[in-house]
Amino acid sequence: MLPTPQRDFSAPTIVIGAGPHGLAAAALLRRSGVPAVILERSDQVGTSWAQRYDHLRLHTTPGASKLPGLSVPRQAGPWVSRDDYVRYLERYVAYHRLDVRVATPVQRVERAEPGSGAQWLAHTPDGPVPAGAVVVATGRCHTPNVPDWPGRSTFTGTLLHSAHYRSPAPYRGRDVLVVGAGNSGTEIAGVLAGAGAERVRIAVRTPPNILPRSSARWHAVGRLTEVLPLAWRDRTSLLTQRLAVPDLTSRGLPRPRTGLYTRNALEGVNPVLDHGFVDAVRSGRVEPVSAVQGFDGPDVLLADGTRLRPDTVIAATGYRSNLHDLVGSLGVLDEAGQPLAVGARTNPEAARLYFAGYTNPLTGVLRQAGIEARAIAYAFGREKARARLLTPQAGGRTADTLGRGHAPS
Repeated sequence: MLPTPQRDFSAPTIVIGAGPHGLAAAALLRRSGVPAVILERSDQVGTSWAQRYDHLRLHTTPGASKLPGLSVPRQAGPWVSRDDYVRYLERYVAYHRLDVRVATPVQRVERAEPGSGAQWLAHTPDGPVPAGAVVVATGRCHTPNVPDWPGRSTFTGTLLHSAHYRSPAPYRGRDVLVVGAGNSGTEIAGVLAGAGAERVRIAVRTPPNILPRSSARWHAVGRLTEVLPLAWRDRTSLLTQRLAVPDLTSRGLPRPRTGLYTRNALEGVNPVLDHGFVDAVRSGRVEPVSAVQGFDGPDVLLADGTRLRPDTVIAATGYRSNLHDLVGSLGVLDEAGQPLAVGARTNPEAARLYFAGYTNPLTGVLRQAGIEARAIAYAFGREKARARLLTPQAGGRTADTLGRGHAPS
């Protein structure tokens, strides 16, 4: 049996992305004695949260939204606002004394030359940064995804992705079509309908699984039922929806036929947690319509043959992780561009390259940030201990190859 190859732990550990997953990973690595440098492309931490619409609130309670080592302040209330969560992330950086280098985008990650003292090179506009290990935490919601609908370029109205929607104010008195019935789409449609939009329609391809957002029990149920058979969980979820959510079929939104657990497993889709959408549909303030098939000048063409002529189309059509430029040459992505291994698992051909934040579990994405961070920190500790046994003189202090750090507060 060949001996385990020696690892050089003197090069810094690089975490790419200063969102919740990157911050949690860096904090637990630091707690484990593995100082990490966080490279963030924007000029602040939590920028993907800061740039979302003004009325965004978390769909998880503070207890399920906290990162390891620091609670969300009680003053934030039961449903934490966008701005309060960004402030929490900034406080998290200061509390854990994390080394964050803002305005430092990583363009690509490559393998370092053997014998160079590093495992990886993180290329930035200022040059390559050697790294002993890399945690990629740029997240699932990295790049807005707008479908390439036929005739899209001919549309004479306003077309924007939900990532660029900020508030309902510009849409007062306007005819708006929201495309996509996920959490963002339903929330935006409901708020527009209550804030003076002349007409609000929502284009639905697949009827969503809708649950009340009245408490945190839905995520708790997800955790408690993970070990049960998928078919049983699906049947239970559909029954729960029948009991808790009115039938909107007469309003153009039939009940879903697929359980929320199967949809999550196959599509990575979570249920819609309702906070006003159902009432808006029941009252006719939001009108469900068929899926968008294409555009023809001022008209939007629907799958059922209907033509609409809205002033504005807001595409709540999701995001792409967009990892190809960053790590696409390393053989670590699947056909859909998602990491083949996440959390503490790594690709056999890419040792010490970790991915955090690329799943969408029913138990809560922010809770998952802590789970993955703990697993990665444990993997680092185990590898470091193994290296010490093989080469007792190995180890040493982490080199600061980037100069002085900046930790926003």
